[in-house]
Amino acid sequence: MSSYLIVKSVHVLCAALTFVSFTTRGVWMWRGSPWLQRRWVRVLPHIVDSLLLGSAAALVVITHQYPGPAAWINAKIAALIIYIALGMVALRRGRSMRVRRAAFVAALCVFAYILLVARTRQPLPFLG
Repeated sequence: MSSYLIVKSVHVLCAALTFVSFTTRGVWMWRGSPWLQRRWVRVLPHIVDSLLLGSAAALVVITHQYPGPAAWINAKIAALIIYIALGMVALRRGRSMRVRRAAFVAALCVFAYILLVARTRQPLPFLG
């Protein structure tokens, strides 16, 4: 198996784990679950997200599709920053439950956009 396929598989697996982790923590937030306060629940997502980011960087190097000329990669990076900010509001920084819930739903929508961009390699996947 080529290094590209291995790194891509790790990236896709980490993306799936990130989605499951964020969704689970969002549901726990919605319900006010004490599980959100457990140490492993706070640490594990950072490990998975670090692997996700590392595998993304490796894919950029392997495929020579650097940010700048590759508009779809720029779109993914911008959306990732928005996703992270919304996730912070949803899981920690939101001043009210209403704000946290809205940020959670918005973050899920941004995550879906990131997946569409990755799948289509188009910064505006809805137009074509």
